[in-house]
Amino acid sequence: MRRALSLALFGLFMAAPLAAQDSLETAKRHELDELNRQAHEKREAARQLKGQESQALVQLHRTEKELGSTRRRLKQLESRRQNLDQQLQVTRTDYQRSQAALARQKARLGQRLRAIYKYGAARDLEFLLSTTSFGQLLARWDFLVMIAEQDRLLISDIEEQRARVELAQQKIEGTLTDVSRNARRTETESKHLASLRADREASVETIRNQRTAYEAAAAELERDARALANLLADLERRRLAETERNRAAGRAIQPYTGDFTRGRGALDWPVRGTVVGRFGPEVHPKWGTTTMNNGIDIQAPMGAPVLAVARGRVDYTSDDYAGYGEIVILNHGDGYYTLYAHLSEILVEVGAAIESGQIIGRVGDTGSLKGTVLHFEVRKGGSALDPQQWLK
Repeated sequence: MRRALSLALFGLFMAAPLAAQDSLETAKRHELDELNRQAHEKREAARQLKGQESQALVQLHRTEKELGSTRRRLKQLESRRQNLDQQLQVTRTDYQRSQAALARQKARLGQRLRAIYKYGAARDLEFLLSTTSFGQLLARWDFLVMIAEQDRLLISDIEEQRARVELAQQKIEGTLTDVSRNARRTETESKHLASLRADREASVETIRNQRTAYEAAAAELERDARALANLLADLERRRLAETERNRAAGRAIQPYTGDFTRGRGALDWPVRGTVVGRFGPEVHPKWGTTTMNNGIDIQAPMGAPVLAVARGRVDYTSDDYAGYGEIVILNHGDGYYTLYAHLSEILVEVGAAIESGQIIGRVGDTGSLKGTVLHFEVRKGGSALDPQQWLK
């Protein structure tokens, strides 16, 4: 019995570690299954986010591009309208001048016809036959020939002026037809622009009010910001290479080198308005989602002029830089850059030298989720700096 009891106790002692090991393995297995489940959920969430991004943002970008094309067509139509107005003004002036000349010539011809009617054709014959010498006869004949030539020229000039008046009338009618056609096209494009604006506002409102859409937009904006940082780093590498080439060739380095650093805290604002987005992390008030703002967003009227905050050179422009829309990047030397985004119009070209306060574009909403704003950044190479520390 003692031996049997000992064997039983030994079995119990041996079974306890085995049971504990089985329990630990089961717990580890459950933990691993939970991690796999969480990983799967995250992958699925990422996949859904990607799908939501394609739904929410592709349509917005498509609308943005069509808006840009419509704005450019409207700008061309406006330029066409101005040209037609000038052409119409010139044609009307020429028409009035030709009418006045025709009236004067008709008045002269009327006087001449009245004189011919009053004195009759016999007066010329009497004028010739009343001569007292052959020389006087020849002289009077030449005089009558000169009068006849003047009458012919007068009639010819009247016909020419009449033809000029008719041509001017035709030009006016044709120009008015072009003006009317241009006005109809402008009205059509304006209606299309209004429709696109409504579509864009609806897309933006969807992104603002749906968490997944907002997070997808935020994710794309972060990618755009990283791409922009890479672009600026590339511009800086080009600047350094250019500086080395100038130094090696004995040429002067950029004339504005050093100006920007001295302007810290004293630069004029690129546009006057309300700051609706500040530098640094921005927390969504409803969902608590945090996004990084590498600049500031200044709310201003559509089309308001955007000014360069310092002298420099245009190193980059784009009429469709993803979430930034139409952008201009100025190089101020020493690795400093300023960026102006969401423009409705770019008024400078790459390579142009820019003075402080010069108009470089106009405020718009291209690529913006905050409405009509100017997104403004200050960069040192690829690093973003707080713009408000540089502005007055």
